[in-house]
Amino acid sequence: MTAKIQNDHPIHELIAARWSPYAYSDRPVPVDSLQSLFEAARWAASSYNEQPWSYIVASKDDPAGYEKVLSCLVEGNQAWAKIAPVLAIGCTSLKFARNGQPNAAALHDLGQSSAQLALEAASRGLAVHQMIGILPDRARELFQVPEGVQPLTGLTIGYPGDPKSLPEQIGSRDAARRGRKPLSEFVFSGRWGTTAPIAG
Repeated sequence: MTAKIQNDHPIHELIAARWSPYAYSDRPVPVDSLQSLFEAARWAASSYNEQPWSYIVASKDDPAGYEKVLSCLVEGNQAWAKIAPVLAIGCTSLKFARNGQPNAAALHDLGQSSAQLALEAASRGLAVHQMIGILPDRARELFQVPEGVQPLTGLTIGYPGDPKSLPEQIGSRDAARRGRKPLSEFVFSGRWGTTAPIAG
């Protein structure tokens, strides 16, 4: 199954193909593919090249590790994420390593890293679903995440599956057409809320 979008302007096919499914196949993800996903994450841009991101990753090849990561997701996300063959928790360092000052770009930079990971996944027929619904304190305890590092997001990684395998309320989300705000609602010029000429 492929995601359904109706873009208003031409975009790269990888961006059009990237989506966040709930249904996953139980097909394993090859190790070399996972390595390439995290290599893509590695090369994301970041403020002062700080690279504040870290990922805790587990696959079903390591049942104990997988269950630990799964237990760090909120219950509603565990219900569907448990099918994905690979789970991860995205973390970010909140201070610059070079001077100990707060890094205002830390969350942004983790997002950039995860976005590149997701696009690399799309290029390989894989899908990534990022979620904020995690239990950061549990992740910190189970994985001994140090102070100053924030567990922030959960990620499922795998090949898309059949939405019919999910409860109807969740599966219907995969079958629905994706939607986004038009450019006119978020691209401004001159003053806040004034649609830029390029977005009209």
